[in-house]
Amino acid sequence: MRRFLLVLIVLLWTSQACFAAVELSREGKPPQLLSEVYHHQGMPYLAIDDVLPALGLRGYWNSVAHQYVISTPSGKATFFPGGQYLKLGERFLPITHPARFIDGRLRVSENFVLEQLGTLLPYALYYRNLDPELAVPESSEGALDKLFAFLLQKKKASTEPALRAVAIDPGHGGEETGAIGLNGVKEKNIVLDVAQHLEKQVKMKLGIPVYLSRNDDYSLSFDQHLQSARHDNVDAFLLLHAQASLSPQPHGIHLYVRPGEDSFSASMPSAQDKPSSMMLALRLSEALRDAGFQVQEVTQAPLLPLVPGDLPTVLIELGYLSHQGDYDLLTREDGQARLAAALFAGLQKFASQP
Repeated sequence: MRRFLLVLIVLLWTSQACFAAVELSREGKPPQLLSEVYHHQGMPYLAIDDVLPALGLRGYWNSVAHQYVISTPSGKATFFPGGQYLKLGERFLPITHPARFIDGRLRVSENFVLEQLGTLLPYALYYRNLDPELAVPESSEGALDKLFAFLLQKKKASTEPALRAVAIDPGHGGEETGAIGLNGVKEKNIVLDVAQHLEKQVKMKLGIPVYLSRNDDYSLSFDQHLQSARHDNVDAFLLLHAQASLSPQPHGIHLYVRPGEDSFSASMPSAQDKPSSMMLALRLSEALRDAGFQVQEVTQAPLLPLVPGDLPTVLIELGYLSHQGDYDLLTREDGQARLAAALFAGLQKFASQP
């Protein structure tokens, strides 16, 4: 059936960076933007419940059989998380990248959409990947697979992040409100919002674990705030805070590291420099400035002991809730997303450090 498959694959190459997203539709229909794209081992994954409506299909989760059922013009197709095939009647179509649950939703790979679903439809698919930074591994199953891999090939990221996991501590929580800003806004809520934006971007773009010390508004002990950083695979630890002042003038982002961190040139690090808190802070600072944020110089501050060893750790004061500009940024959804995107870019810079 593959000889009847026509897939329109368009890659967007512009100077403006795009967050992970794809456009998808059936032939002759307006493309739909699917922005919730996660990456696992270099392969984009899309929520099946977002994919099917864009293709004019319907499906449902069979909780008794623990499988997903799709109604297609070719008949009823079923598959299950982790399964190696798609069952269509008495036929079994191999799945190269099995479906998996990510962040509470069943997601299928880009290959599944283009190959498995594409072969079941009597019309062509329009598929446009809007993230040129990540590369899809080339398939070795045949000429058509290789053609797909070639057309889908993005710029191979020589600076692809090597982080195994990231820990994030949104400060305060519960009875500990933290700083109180304009209109009574509370630090504890702002930093949690930003942390969750950042968590989602790391999971979507890198497909690695993100450990949050808290995911809701509840109190934590000092030790519990640090617990997220004690996982063996964590390679960077960010403590998120915000502040307020009696004066409305102070504003901007501050980054702090422990005293004793050896400094080095942010533009010309040496090969001997090991991953450090200062290196992480400088990369975050650079990315924040590149995104247009006001950032103060990295400061060495006598912080309380954090986690054992030399885990790269940075405390980030995201802004002043008492300053109108910072307040507007930190309380708006798009502002929080921009800030999280800049922090993510800093993590990428840190991970790609030679």
